[in-house]
Amino acid sequence: MSRKAVSMRKARDILRLRYGVGLGVRQIARSLGISHGTVVNYLRRAERAGVGWPVGPEVDDGELEALLLSSGKSSGEARRWLPPMEDLHKELRGRGRKGVTLRLLWEEYRAEYPGGYGYTQFCEYYRRFVSTLEPALRQAYKAGEKLFVDWAGERVPVIDAATGEIRGAHLFVAALGASSYSYAEAFENTQLPSWLDGHMHAWEFYDGVARITVPDNEKTAVTRACRYEPEIHRTYGEMAEHYGTVIIPARPREPRDKAKVEAAVQHVERRILAALRHQTFFSLAELNRAIARLLTDLNSRPFQKMPGSRRDLFEELDRPALLPLPAHRYEMGIWREAKANIDYHVQVDWHSYSVPYQLANQAVDVRLAARTVEIFHKGRRVALHQRSHKPGGHTTDPRHRPKSHQRHLEWTPGRLVRWSVKEVGPQCGKVVATLLKNKPHPEQGYRACLGIMRLGRHYGRERLEAACRRALALDVCTYRSIRSILATKSEGLPLPAAGETQGPRIDHENVRGRDYYMPAAG
Repeated sequence: MSRKAVSMRKARDILRLRYGVGLGVRQIARSLGISHGTVVNYLRRAERAGVGWPVGPEVDDGELEALLLSSGKSSGEARRWLPPMEDLHKELRGRGRKGVTLRLLWEEYRAEYPGGYGYTQFCEYYRRFVSTLEPALRQAYKAGEKLFVDWAGERVPVIDAATGEIRGAHLFVAALGASSYSYAEAFENTQLPSWLDGHMHAWEFYDGVARITVPDNEKTAVTRACRYEPEIHRTYGEMAEHYGTVIIPARPREPRDKAKVEAAVQHVERRILAALRHQTFFSLAELNRAIARLLTDLNSRPFQKMPGSRRDLFEELDRPALLPLPAHRYEMGIWREAKANIDYHVQVDWHSYSVPYQLANQAVDVRLAARTVEIFHKGRRVALHQRSHKPGGHTTDPRHRPKSHQRHLEWTPGRLVRWSVKEVGPQCGKVVATLLKNKPHPEQGYRACLGIMRLGRHYGRERLEAACRRALALDVCTYRSIRSILATKSEGLPLPAAGETQGPRIDHENVRGRDYYMPAAG
């Protein structure tokens, strides 16, 4: 083996042990059996030549020797032409085109300059350039691909002008991946409505939507954090679907996943919050106007180690690649799990809404919006109602009733009273009228009246009429009371005399009354 081959093998070993393994200079010298000065000499030559590790297979010993030996010459003689690294960095971050890689750029470079650098040195020069950038700019994000969102840790005091109370406003921050173009807005709290509004306002600020939205593992975003299968809040996921983006939360305990927004938060705190620290604000609107002015300055500020600004990169990279905004804003809906009752109504926020009667006793999902209530069964919407805030009320779609109930509803209260008088008698008619008047929901009254009429089939019309007379006298016009009177055969007992004090009447389903225990007359 030639001395030259041995020398280049040593050179490769020095680069591997230094940059691949991370050994010190003296450790490398002892390991390879060479002097400390030789190791230092090779490393200096490699640094000047831009040679790192690994050295690609396309760099043979001859080219490696030429690089290392030429590095001792003047920079003008040794250094070959390279394209501007800023242009390479922009190419890799997209400009709306997919599939651009560093190898492709190198192949184009060598096709135009056959005597240019090899792939390994080309990559080394690019890595050195990237290492000089701000940490948030180092990752090669594709144009229009990702939007990073988070809450800033620092809060801004806002004084209530009426009470003098001081409240801390929370700052929502968003940043696009390719350009770092930032958005910030203050909210009263970090609850779900504020979280969703922050996203919608940011997308409107950008006049477009990124394909991927990357939040931290906030409770308003992720209901169950997991490195591999995080569970997204249902309302948050629904909003993302409306805007055509995908929610991919940052992995727990992986700060690089959210480095972009953390850098944006840091810039917002330094350039905006710090500048506002001596000002006093009496409303969120006043605070947000001040934030908007400083945000314009932040996005227009030139980069320190790259040409242009966030706004310039946004116009060049992100804006052309963003998805269009939808035709209308997302209307927030709160999801609830519920169960349809036997009367095919679902109670939500103390109001009952109907579903098709076939779903009685089945589990459903309810979406509450500001003006509407949607009910879903197994992912299919089965009911849509206008939202009502009347406690204890009922909202019923006639199409949800079974045919038998629809026929019952053909009966008006007046017709039902006339029918009861005709079929049983005037006392029964008075009971029906009283019962319909006292029931909170018409259908409940209809069912009770039909139940009383059915008692006549079992006990006879005369006994039912007498029981209704007694129920009217005792002011107990309910289906259960009349059934109790008939069951105990107490409809024939003497009625209380006019003006006789009965004491306060207690109406309760568990109180049977004296008629239940008094034996029937012989």
